[in-house]
Amino acid sequence: MNRITDELLERIRDRFAQIDHCPQQGPRVFFENAGGALTLKSVTETSARYAAIPDNQGRDNEGSHELVRVINKARDDMREFMNAPGGQFFVGESGTELLFRLIMNACLGTDEGLVLGSTLEHPATRSACHRWAAVGKHSHLLIEHDNVTGTIEASAYAEAVTPETKVATVVHTSPVTGMGVDLAAISAAIRKVSPDCFIIVDGIQHAAHGSIDLTAYDVDGYVISPYKMFSRHGYGLAWISERLTRLPHNALIDGPEDNWEMGTRDTGSYATLSDVADYLEWLGGEVSGAPDRRSRFVAAGEAIHAQEKFLTDAMLYGTGNLPGLSEMKGVTIIGGVDNPAREGLVSLVVKGIPSVDVVKKLNLSGVRTHLRKADHYSGNILTPLDLDSCVRVSMCHYNSLQEVSRFLSIMKEISEEAAA
Repeated sequence: MNRITDELLERIRDRFAQIDHCPQQGPRVFFENAGGALTLKSVTETSARYAAIPDNQGRDNEGSHELVRVINKARDDMREFMNAPGGQFFVGESGTELLFRLIMNACLGTDEGLVLGSTLEHPATRSACHRWAAVGKHSHLLIEHDNVTGTIEASAYAEAVTPETKVATVVHTSPVTGMGVDLAAISAAIRKVSPDCFIIVDGIQHAAHGSIDLTAYDVDGYVISPYKMFSRHGYGLAWISERLTRLPHNALIDGPEDNWEMGTRDTGSYATLSDVADYLEWLGGEVSGAPDRRSRFVAAGEAIHAQEKFLTDAMLYGTGNLPGLSEMKGVTIIGGVDNPAREGLVSLVVKGIPSVDVVKKLNLSGVRTHLRKADHYSGNILTPLDLDSCVRVSMCHYNSLQEVSRFLSIMKEISEEAAA
């Protein structure tokens, strides 16, 4: 799949709000997408429209009927986007809350055994497993990730899984290193030894950077945060398999047995998922002649991946007469320079300049990045590397080569200042 053309990129950028400016800062390059992607203009319009509706779902009137239709359509849209013919989709408070809930029910709904995860994971999964494994009288094991590559291989899970593994958690892509995992291979390695294990995946960082194929993954839970996939804040989305659906869970007495939602949810949040699906289908149609919707979703994912590789390669190896980060003295790339697992993100440190100062210098020059500290969010990645912090530069397919060039020109000045 070829990268997105310059002409198409302009049309893509026109679909996103605040693509090159901040209401407070003014003109800026947005390389903080891992903290929350830019929002589709259609999402902002949909959110405003649904915020004005007083009706609730489940009433016998035209307004209520329409809300139910919108919710069902969004679920169908996500089913096709993620290739999930079975199971169910539902929304919750946030991606973190949903991961806690899925892990809680899996831990409490299984006999005593092993809960298996890795040190690559976000604290949403690690913390949930730590708490609910103990309550469910399971042991909890974290597999060490590879500090050099910033990811984890299926072989590491294969060595650790036992027939007593009841629950396993996987992060699809690390929000600190930016490296993805081979989710299908990890799932297969787990199922080979413990076929009935409940496998729950944090897909929050991965969702904006390529295709999702739940049929191929053979997992039981997959969670995303829509604000990191071109929608808005205020909710998370989970898919759960039929077998996870059937586990005991919080629900109203005499209510529908399979319902996992707690209370009336915002119809607008569902409607914005359809906006995201419509955008990705449009993009897939622009980059391919795919005849059906699922194929267009796949094509969009391939084009997104290709575009982001083009951008990260330019950032790492240079563009025009600008040197890349790999050529700048004193700059170290977390996870290594040549890493095929990378998904639109480069984390770095500059020798001699605290990362907090690098982020400030970039921001003062109109390039928005983010500081990751060795705290409860990122210490699992940074502490083993003897780093107290790093600079996270995260891109999406709507970013441009010109924006990368702007970033590199500033980084060249910073690295030369550090070397002086």
